[in-house]
Amino acid sequence: MTAPSGPTTPSGPANPYRGDVTFTDARGHAHVLRPSFEALVAAEAALGPLIALARRASEDGVTVAALAVLFHHCARAADPVAPEPDGFGALILETGMTAALAAFRALMEQILGGPHPGGERP
Repeated sequence: MTAPSGPTTPSGPANPYRGDVTFTDARGHAHVLRPSFEALVAAEAALGPLIALARRASEDGVTVAALAVLFHHCARAADPVAPEPDGFGALILETGMTAALAAFRALMEQILGGPHPGGERP
């Protein structure tokens, strides 16, 4: 069995078996979003329950600020020098909401459904 390949961070490459998701910004930098327990607790402290965030996203949409906070905390789990929320907000706007929302959906699938073998949903 070979190791998963993908963007590399100081803590190693993106690992789909762990639930890692990648957000590639307009500058071509791939940010590994790692939904660790600590990252999710910090995101909930800032945003409220993640289930409520998913519900709001499906009903009204999600704000750039919420995406930036969630991306920040999950990126910090993989890379301690990942951008602050304001930095992620700027990257999201520069890259476009379509790419950011795709990464958000993939991240929420991992958070709510858990990682799956091979990183793929059944």
